[in-house]
Amino acid sequence: MSAPIVVGVDGSASALTAARWAAEEAARHRVALRLVHAYLLPTRGYPEIVLTGHEVREAFEQQGRQWVEQAAAAARAAAPEVEVETAIVIDRPAAALIAASHGARLVVLGSQGLGGFSGLLVGSVAVAVSAHGKSPVVVVRDELRYDGPVVVGVDGSPASEEAIGFAFAEASVLGAPLTAVIAWTDFLVDSAYHSRFTVDWSQVEDEQLRLLAERLAGWQEKYPDVAVDRVVVHDRPVRALLNAAKDARLLVVGSHGQGGFTGMLLGSTSQALVYHAPCPLAVVRPTTAVQ
Repeated sequence: MSAPIVVGVDGSASALTAARWAAEEAARHRVALRLVHAYLLPTRGYPEIVLTGHEVREAFEQQGRQWVEQAAAAARAAAPEVEVETAIVIDRPAAALIAASHGARLVVLGSQGLGGFSGLLVGSVAVAVSAHGKSPVVVVRDELRYDGPVVVGVDGSPASEEAIGFAFAEASVLGAPLTAVIAWTDFLVDSAYHSRFTVDWSQVEDEQLRLLAERLAGWQEKYPDVAVDRVVVHDRPVRALLNAAKDARLLVVGSHGQGGFTGMLLGSTSQALVYHAPCPLAVVRPTTAVQ
């Protein structure tokens, strides 16, 4: 069987939404669903005269089991045909999900609460898994959308190329149109054309359209069923993608694009979108292959 979709479970409402989204995705791709809950035993706060280490572990195990069973019920309600596996591990949530990503098609996280801290918004877990995971990572918002396009950010980097392939595959299986967005700023134009005061803006736009067409050409041949809208925007990439994704059902970006620092595993655009994307966000690394 193909690699499963892995979901991080922590008992939050967001984790249940993520489980439902992931179950529907698993059904579309005919793969299994694996629900993972991770916890660390506390080193203080449970005096020995009250609870033994064994009792503490049993309590955490029981709580984790209850949470994964709730998530499994939500997943089965969303997609009864999907095979559901569960796992409870003693580890930091980010480390457990990064380990699980090595054999996963996707890792899916809720937008709030992951890690067990009340009110924590995405934060370090999603950023860490997006940066270090071996599979694409999807951060799911609290309200699922069932219409609108798939939106992909394009910048010509290897991570962007992987993101384009992932976005075309998702648009095809969803029966959704694809909006491909390339955004350019004065800073990038300075680098390419030396002086912003002598820039021919129409020439810049033509160059960006040509670049976009080149990046999409092979994928359009592979997925002729996907209708594509090409968008070139003079704006910062984060703002351009946030605007394009307002009515989207999925936003796809590469983990690290052009203009960043060598060795940086999660670029500023993708990291900002982890926190602020208005719809489910897929972060795709350049080593990821669409299965």
